[in-house]
Amino acid sequence: MPSPQPVEDARTIARLARDRAAEGERERKLSRDLVKAMIDAGFFRLCVPASVGGVEAEAATLVEVCEELARGDSAAGWCIAVMATAGMPAAYIPQAVAREIYGDARSVVGGVFAPRGRAVAEGDRYRVTGRWPFSSGVDHCTWVMGGCVVEEDGAPRVLDGGRPDVELVLFPKEQVQVIDTWNVSGLQATGSHDIAVEDLEAPRERATSVITRKPVEQGPLYAFPPFGLLALTIAGTALGIARAAIEDLLELAGAKTPTGSARTLAERPVTQTRIAQAEAAVLSARAFLYEAIAAAWAAAEQSSEVSVVQRAALRLAATHATAASATAVDTAYDLGGGTAIYATSPLQKRFRDVHAATQHMLIGPSTWELTGRLMLGLPTDVAQL
Repeated sequence: MPSPQPVEDARTIARLARDRAAEGERERKLSRDLVKAMIDAGFFRLCVPASVGGVEAEAATLVEVCEELARGDSAAGWCIAVMATAGMPAAYIPQAVAREIYGDARSVVGGVFAPRGRAVAEGDRYRVTGRWPFSSGVDHCTWVMGGCVVEEDGAPRVLDGGRPDVELVLFPKEQVQVIDTWNVSGLQATGSHDIAVEDLEAPRERATSVITRKPVEQGPLYAFPPFGLLALTIAGTALGIARAAIEDLLELAGAKTPTGSARTLAERPVTQTRIAQAEAAVLSARAFLYEAIAAAWAAAEQSSEVSVVQRAALRLAATHATAASATAVDTAYDLGGGTAIYATSPLQKRFRDVHAATQHMLIGPSTWELTGRLMLGLPTDVAQL
């Protein structure tokens, strides 16, 4: 079961997130007092090992925190989803280095896993050049990371199977250029700008691979696949958006009488049917998500290993929950009618935000194909599952 304190804190902070949502949209980043509240609650450190001062939360707690925050404002849930999971590399690097980066209770780490950079090996250091889009919450970070293809002796280093060797390299935020690119339809307040470095030297001990290396920390959280964990948090955020959209519609339905009708929106059978169907879909998807998490967590506690079948179930549940959430938001938005298109309606923001969330590759259409291949017993690359 999720730890109650972070979840209760998230419910409280969600009210602040709701109050600051319009400011976040306008400024294209979370408000300072909201970020401070999330730092104070330890949300950015939910995946950081306890050995270096982190929370090292249960996976279900992490996901539910994202869900609760997103009920207040999608961007708050999203930023914790992608920035809390940026604490996972702390379990893979030497503990002294992890303390340097993550040890301060007010440290905020963000960045991008995608290998959009190159790291040229030069002795005990890497020389890194790259540009990474979608660095959510970068304005609030103290450290950032970027995925890099490692080059050695003038060529990419290749692993068994022919894949290039990819490592995450961590840099102090002040060494990184932030490029203002975040002009988007949804999740505007996440401030997910591009980041870039050029010929930046970084010690190799500040780099690691969460795919090919084993974590140095042994807790059950670090038996979870990092990409699967990120997918789960995105799903939690989507579920929070869907729950908020259903609540918005319920509030609207009793007060609105559609044009040409003598009955309120709530009194129309089509409203009753469709909102009930949306509720059932969201609750069912949520149950599957937390059931998959519980099964994987039990395995991680018992054997420090999450099987390929369980990893596939995590990704399948995350993808399904995100898709079901988007459909539920669509239903609420459709039923809201013309009212829902105004900037004063929260439904238009939920609609934009959930459809921005569905574009993330970890809960995209390829997950259905990947899971289907495994079910059918076909050869499947599970390295990033």
